[in-house]
Amino acid sequence: MMSMSELPPLAAKLAAARGWDHLVRQLMLAGRELDTLAPEQRTNETEVSGCQSRVWLHLSASPSGALVMPAWSDSKIIRGVLALIQERVSQMTPAELAMFNFSDYFARIQLDRYLSQSRANGINEVVKRLQR
Repeated sequence: MMSMSELPPLAAKLAAARGWDHLVRQLMLAGRELDTLAPEQRTNETEVSGCQSRVWLHLSASPSGALVMPAWSDSKIIRGVLALIQERVSQMTPAELAMFNFSDYFARIQLDRYLSQSRANGINEVVKRLQR
């Protein structure tokens, strides 16, 4: 498991959050870091079904081979979670992404303790979309 010093910056801030209020604030701030999916790309094809809030994302590889994941949600909290996922995905190869255990990652930064069941289910759908 990653140590605190090995966590990417957004994840480290969330891991250091003390309580729900601080975590929500950090998530909303993280949402400002989100590489957003352009409105014209928010289509039925890029929308993730099964989420309480509307979520769109598109995963592709840049010319250098790095994964890019522009995304958007109508929820500020979910935009923060998407920024957190985006931060980690951008450091992976496609093979690493397919094998990555996001549940363990979310537990490491304590996100799993604070997400409602419906939000957690939606984030699981996002992860399934990324790993297919």
